[in-house]
Amino acid sequence: MTTVHADVPPLLARADALEAEGRRREAIDVLSEANRRHRDAEVERRLVRLRHDAFAEIEPSQGSSTWPPEVPGDGVPSEPGPLRVAPDELTLEMLRHGILRYGSVHVPGAISPARVTGLIEGIDRAFDGYDAHATGTPASETTPWFEPFKPTGGRSLGIRRKWTRDGSGIWAPDSPRMLFELLETLEQVGLARLITTYLGERPAFSMNKCVLRKVSLDTVGDWHQDGAFLGDDIRALNVWITLSDCGRDAPGLDVVGRRLDRVVETGTEGSHFDWSVGQPVVDRVAEGTVVRPEFEAGDVLLFDELMLHRTALDPSMTHERHAIESWFFAPSYYPDDQVPLAY
Repeated sequence: MTTVHADVPPLLARADALEAEGRRREAIDVLSEANRRHRDAEVERRLVRLRHDAFAEIEPSQGSSTWPPEVPGDGVPSEPGPLRVAPDELTLEMLRHGILRYGSVHVPGAISPARVTGLIEGIDRAFDGYDAHATGTPASETTPWFEPFKPTGGRSLGIRRKWTRDGSGIWAPDSPRMLFELLETLEQVGLARLITTYLGERPAFSMNKCVLRKVSLDTVGDWHQDGAFLGDDIRALNVWITLSDCGRDAPGLDVVGRRLDRVVETGTEGSHFDWSVGQPVVDRVAEGTVVRPEFEAGDVLLFDELMLHRTALDPSMTHERHAIESWFFAPSYYPDDQVPLAY
C-alpha cells in the first residue's frame, strides 16, 4: 500500500477551495506541489483540465511595448547559428541575442541523464498507451500514460490526433503523467522562469504544439516556419528537447542559422505541403547559413516561430530519436486556432 505524504490531503483541500473561488492558476500551483510529494493519476488528470479551464481566467497583459525586443549589435553574426550557450550562462539577454541574431539558442546538457532516461521511458509508455487505446483498450487502463483530453466546447480533435501519431508524435496533454513530468523538468532546470521573463507574462502553451516524439527513419522532413500556421501578432518560444544523440546516427534538425524577419513563401517548388518551404526559397533566404548541429541527449534548442528548419534525415542514420517539443505563448498574443492550456 502506497503511503501518502501527510501534507498532501491539506494541499488537495486547498486546491479545491481555490478552484471553487475561480482562482484556478493558484489551484494549479497547489495541486502541482501535492503531486510532487505523491504522484497521483487523478491529480495529474485534474491538472490537465484545470490548465485548460484556467486560460479563460487570464487577465490580458500587454507585456513589452515593443516586440521583438531590440538587441544591441550589427545584426549579422560572423558564424551561422545556433548560438551555443552553457546552461549556467543562459540569461534573458543571451536568449534574446541568440534568437534575434542567430535564429536559435543551443543549450547543451540542460537536462540531466537521469531525467532523460525517465522521459524516454515515459514517452515509450505514452506511445504504448495510445496504440492500446486505438485498438479498444479503455482510457481507464491506459491512464495516466495516455488518456485523450477533451477540450471544452465540444471541439473534436480525433483526426488531428491521428495525424500527429502518424507523424511520430503524441500530444503531451493526452499523457497526464508526461505533461506533469515535462513541466517539472522545465521548472527544475530554470527554463520555466526564463520563458516567463522572455514573453513578459506567465505563459500558456498549446495542446496541439506540445508533442512527445519518437522520430522514425521514414519521417518526411519538409522545411517550415511554425509562423506559417500559427498566425500573425503572436509572441512565442519553442523549447525543443532531444532525449537522444542526434544529427549523425539519428534524425536531428537542419536549421537556417540566421534570423529571418518574416514568414517566407510557402508551397513553393519542392515542398510537400502548402505550409512548407521549397529548397530554392531556402537557398535564397539562408544565404549559406544552413547547418546540421549534432545534439546530445539532454540538449535543448530554443527558437521562435520564424526559425526555418526541418527534420534532418540521412540514409546512413540507423536510430530513431526521442524528443519533446513544447510551444509557449504570451497569453495576450495567443494563436486563435490552438487549444490553450495555462502554465
